Amino acid sequence: MKMEKNGNSIVVDSNTLSYNDRVIFDWSVDPVAFIGRGEEEVEMYRGNFKIEDYLITRIPLDKVDYTEADDQIKLSLSCGDSKAALVIIAKFDDLGRLVLALEGDDKSYNRLWLRLAANSDEKVYGCGEQLSHFNLRGKHFPLWSSEPGVGRNKETLTTFWADVKDKAGGNYYTTNYPEATFVSTEKYYCHTNSYAYADFDFRNDHFHELQYWEIPDSLVFETAPTYKKLIEKLTGLLGRQPQLPEWSDNGFLLGIQGGTDYVYNTGKKLIDKGVKLAGFWCQDWEGIRMTSFGKRLFWNWEWNGELYPELDKKIHEWKENENLRFMTYINPYVAIDAKMYPEADAKGYFAKNKDGGTYQVDFGEFNCGVVDFTNPEAFDWFKNVIKTELIDFGCDGWMADFGEYLPTDVVLHDGTDPMVAHNKWPMLWAKCNYDAVQESGKWGEIVYFMRAGATGSQKYCPLIWAGDQSVNWSLDDGLASTIPAALSVGMSGCGLSHSDIGGYTSLHGNIRTKELFMRWAEMGAFLPFMRSHEGNRPAENFQVFDDDEAIDHLAICTNVFTDLTDYRRAIVKENSEKGTPVQRPLFMEYEDDQHAYDIQYQYLFGPDVMVAPVHEEGKSEWDVYLPEDTWVHLWTGKEFKGGNYTVASPIGQTPVFYRKGSEYAELFESITSKYK
Repeated sequence: MKMEKNGNSIVVDSNTLSYNDRVIFDWSVDPVAFIGRGEEEVEMYRGNFKIEDYLITRIPLDKVDYTEADDQIKLSLSCGDSKAALVIIAKFDDLGRLVLALEGDDKSYNRLWLRLAANSDEKVYGCGEQLSHFNLRGKHFPLWSSEPGVGRNKETLTTFWADVKDKAGGNYYTTNYPEATFVSTEKYYCHTNSYAYADFDFRNDHFHELQYWEIPDSLVFETAPTYKKLIEKLTGLLGRQPQLPEWSDNGFLLGIQGGTDYVYNTGKKLIDKGVKLAGFWCQDWEGIRMTSFGKRLFWNWEWNGELYPELDKKIHEWKENENLRFMTYINPYVAIDAKMYPEADAKGYFAKNKDGGTYQVDFGEFNCGVVDFTNPEAFDWFKNVIKTELIDFGCDGWMADFGEYLPTDVVLHDGTDPMVAHNKWPMLWAKCNYDAVQESGKWGEIVYFMRAGATGSQKYCPLIWAGDQSVNWSLDDGLASTIPAALSVGMSGCGLSHSDIGGYTSLHGNIRTKELFMRWAEMGAFLPFMRSHEGNRPAENFQVFDDDEAIDHLAICTNVFTDLTDYRRAIVKENSEKGTPVQRPLFMEYEDDQHAYDIQYQYLFGPDVMVAPVHEEGKSEWDVYLPEDTWVHLWTGKEFKGGNYTVASPIGQTPVFYRKGSEYAELFESITSKYK
């Protein structure tokens, strides 16, 4: 049987269900679904989760019957005489997307495995932000929002000590931003309408097994002739990020702490040395506390006038007189020793424990209440905190941190199961910020950035940041990890991303070096947003404003960033209109180049600029792959054809090439002439 709509087709025969000539289900040999029961155990320690599942039963649904009626095809899956059953309703939505609505007769079943047809040479991308692998084939990926961990590789000493001392080592799949969405090289996307725990397994040659800890509402599929068009369709479903405010093109956002005069005087020092400065990002505006982890923030969401005297006036003077913007920090938790805590607690704005008291979460030697976003009054209260304490105060943006720490034994106002609410929480946190900015009439002028994400972040979060990388050269948790992170989240619909220049986490012997900061700054010039971080232990780690050579190097990087403004604005605009990510994989522009599909430590910055960041210590040469085209080395003007090359890459010249045929070639040539 066959159904068609808007040029799309669903075909079901005795063995398969296909959509636009892509086989989605094939039950000719193996079942396409299993249903079962499980009992999970979840242990959270400071945002790191240990999750185990006791599987009670897993039943193969190996009998498939199908009928057609009312513009839909009904697949009835069962297992012999067992009562275990699943109904899959295949239908079109208004735009011709394939929607597979799922219904289970027995509500006691809380585990589902679906097998989507695959082939051995197929590649898969997305699943939110993945920091260790861009092509997901050959691995399985638990999808659960958490701290990514320190080290994120069980074979490294950093991860070992983080596990032993902090229960915080992480693994290749741990991420702030998981999403049940992937893109296949068969040129389709699959998106699941569910926030429940999931595990997407791409290890089998012939199927992708998608595990859910519930019966999801539905799966959605679309196809397209190109990857650009496919991402345009995906973001048409999920939403798109806005354009960044023009002031962010003015240069570098200096991550700095320490008080009004210190911040301003340090910024002036950099400006006098030629650094293009767009403003300051001061996360300690509300005060600090010291812990064994390092310098932490006080988590009382209002200006600390003792640490930042006259900031309420200076923030406006800097903006009006010198076009310097002020960005700050907030997260959706309130410390129990914060001034605003007692009143919010008395009004019931925090999530509860099972005894009816306020649930307190350990964030590392201090406890906090969790703002309960399922309570409309609590949501509005915290939205108004953002409006009054940040927006009305004069901030032009902020880090909207965290969102991953919702415990699974918490009691929420609306009765939602926290096992489902957990992965949804980052979206609700993003929406709280979004509503505050929209209601203030500042959308497009203010930019906030988030590390946690979920379905919905595409619309509600204008900018992603890659999280708390270690201040080292490791592939899984250092500078390099931010590249697959940006590529994968871009394939999931968030095409504006950046990272802390210099990294953040300094633990277990990792200390930021001058070279690391400089290499990170070089990459930062070719990102949509350029911002640094002092890190969790500023005094122990290299800081750019303490070193004249590094300041001179930063000045060049920020000048390149501002030189690229016209080009960057064009590709940011393209992301806002079509969802095409600013940092994009090579195959998005060179689909016929088979080598391009496995490259995860290079990226195209828009369609015309190839960036291959140096992510190893002590390198003066670097290996680069160029697709078939005519490329011009940005720093020397030398031309290259497609192929593998080893190029000189001294500090200050991380490998960057532009397409000779670019409409922006004259702009790129002007940069070459400055620095050749």
